[in-house]
Amino acid sequence: MTENLWTSWPSREALSRAGVSAARRMLGRAGRLFALGMLLWTTFASSGLPAWGNVAAAAGVVLCGLLVWAFFRTTFRNRLPSSVALISLLLGLALVAYTTGLRVPALVLWCGCAVCSMERLPLAAALPVAATGLGAYAAVTNDGRLTTVVTAVGIALAGYVLRLDAEARGSALRLLAQERAARAAEAESAALAERTRIAREIHDVLAHSLSAQLVHLEAARLLIEREGDRDKILERVVAARGMAREGLAETRQALSALRGEMSPVEEFLSELVATEDGADVTISGERRPLTAETSQAVRRVAQEAMTNVRKHAPGARVHIRLEFDEHQVMLNVRDSGGSPGELTGSGAGYGLLGMRERAELLGGSLEAGPGEEGFVVTLKVPV
Repeated sequence: MTENLWTSWPSREALSRAGVSAARRMLGRAGRLFALGMLLWTTFASSGLPAWGNVAAAAGVVLCGLLVWAFFRTTFRNRLPSSVALISLLLGLALVAYTTGLRVPALVLWCGCAVCSMERLPLAAALPVAATGLGAYAAVTNDGRLTTVVTAVGIALAGYVLRLDAEARGSALRLLAQERAARAAEAESAALAERTRIAREIHDVLAHSLSAQLVHLEAARLLIEREGDRDKILERVVAARGMAREGLAETRQALSALRGEMSPVEEFLSELVATEDGADVTISGERRPLTAETSQAVRRVAQEAMTNVRKHAPGARVHIRLEFDEHQVMLNVRDSGGSPGELTGSGAGYGLLGMRERAELLGGSLEAGPGEEGFVVTLKVPV
């Protein structure tokens, strides 16, 4: 909703001294002290008042100072009746000063009231106050008509210019506050995204490592229940222990990835197939560095696919193909199929679902399903 130009107050930032430089504050104080000194000098040095008159004039100066301070406070709080009443009292004191022979102080008060009203009051109230003060000034000044009109208009414009300058400063302060809030929100969002990424990496490491251990421990349990061969049971337990060691290594790799200390994904895939019998990897296309998120997605999908092969088709041959092109990187994991393993029904089935969500977050896709021989997992991520 657009504010009414005539009835709206200047902003609180404009009515306060917030955002005013120290040098400008010093200059303003010096100007006010100079004006007060000139006013006091003209009041007491050239007035010719008796002693009691000087005391009354001094009291009047103090009263004017208090009224000005109160006027600034009430305008800052947007209290229109109180502000108009205070500025009216100042105009009345100027008239009293003029009738007692204090002509210069009266002129200063009338002009000052006009400037302050234009600067701090809504225009609907400021214009009548300024017109009253400048009208009184024009009525008693000894200057020519043209000079008087030009001076009065200049004083009114000076007050309005001060108002515009204060509003511009207030707008700048509001924009600065909004920018700081936006930066704080951006930093908070970035921190939240980083925490989410860390949580996802830790989850993926634990899910892969524990799932691989579960494969061997579950097989050992089945062998024990069936009173299987002791050597086979020991083999499964030893394999589970190996998976635990691999999990620790993967955890270290994940932490290194979070710190930006990550080996090339091609090297990782080569190490992955080196520990598997009947697995190989092919890399094609122009190799290029990948972002941490893309590299981690490729690694996790490859690990999850290998775990699924161990679980659902033990002993099957696995071929991993990593292909780079101009716009994306593609990972294809294909197994030759085989007899279902003892642990085919174990697990909740959320591994590939999590990998698909990770790929979609990066703007890519993941497809998994039966192939010509076995099972095929294909990941495509833009680069």
